[in-house]
Amino acid sequence: EIDAVGRARGVGIGGGNDEREQTLNQLLVEMDGFEANEGIIIVAATNRKDVLDPALLRPGRFDRQIHVPNPDIKGREKILSVHARKVPVGPDVDLRIIARGTPGFSGADLMNLVNEAALTAARIGRRFVSMEDFESAKDKVMLGVERRSMVLTPEQKEKTAYHEAGHAIVGLSLPKCDPVYKATIIPRGGALGMVVSLPEMDRLNFHKDEAKQKLAMTMAGKAAEIIKYGEDGVSNGPAGDIQQASQLARAMVMRWGMSDKVGNIDYAEAHEGYSGNTGGFSVSAATKELIEEEVRTLIEEGYQEARRILIEKEEEYERLAKGLLEYETLTGEEIGKVIRGEQLGGDDDMPGSSIPSVTSIPKAGKPAPGGDPAPA
Repeated sequence: EIDAVGRARGVGIGGGNDEREQTLNQLLVEMDGFEANEGIIIVAATNRKDVLDPALLRPGRFDRQIHVPNPDIKGREKILSVHARKVPVGPDVDLRIIARGTPGFSGADLMNLVNEAALTAARIGRRFVSMEDFESAKDKVMLGVERRSMVLTPEQKEKTAYHEAGHAIVGLSLPKCDPVYKATIIPRGGALGMVVSLPEMDRLNFHKDEAKQKLAMTMAGKAAEIIKYGEDGVSNGPAGDIQQASQLARAMVMRWGMSDKVGNIDYAEAHEGYSGNTGGFSVSAATKELIEEEVRTLIEEGYQEARRILIEKEEEYERLAKGLLEYETLTGEEIGKVIRGEQLGGDDDMPGSSIPSVTSIPKAGKPAPGGDPAPA
């Protein structure tokens, strides 16, 4: 980790008399200074190249820079096969399917996934790790640990179900959104429920229309609560959604040049305070107002789009919410069946009754106190 001693000089406390700076000066001299150092190869790693001293990166010191991104689907499959050698794997395990369902995972994440699957199998008493254990471990790593002991009132469960149904319906309706992988109203991690979308391919770039549809899906939870319970019945549940939507909208406006009014200027560095790299660059008050207005407009457009879809697809939305209340966790395939009004069968964990028909669903309900559903 070269940034332990290789941070830029002149920015720390103590100026040039700082011990770290003296260590760095000596390192620079030894690497390519006045000493003969043939036959010595220095290898260093960092994930903060932006804070390194420029003198370290000159040719003659570190000649070659190798960027190591997160692995793609082939890399994930090979990494999984390496870690899976250490555990007895069942005949039904297909590592390629697991690799497809873990986009963005690093090597350490995949090792943790295999370990969690082995622990899950050991708890049940299996002698080998099955595909079911891998799926359970994947949910645990991606979504958080299930908190089944958490007591929720019926009103909180209902509000969570409608919130998550809103995310799922809008996500399924917009073509550029990632496919919905799973929806649950079982509390996991810090959330009371969630809808998870996974890309079919590794995402390499992000387009404006995709970003706008992602904003609509993110704001769908709040739109769903307001449609069902009214303006005064909305909970603090959409707090995580609002945070996600704000981050995405700010990136669109300040970093990606996706706002015509603000233009193709990167305001992100000045906003985040990297004044050392930007030469004291600052943003005027008028530009800040413009940025805030554009961010607000993008989020509001996403909210209105989500609201329009949910009003248009009220029948499917109600069915899915009732299905979540009945089954608690639904996969993408099961969500499709529930929306079409089909009965889910063949699973011992699920009740035998079918999804309630739309005619039996009340159009309005009382506001629920303090539901806290979490983001998609």
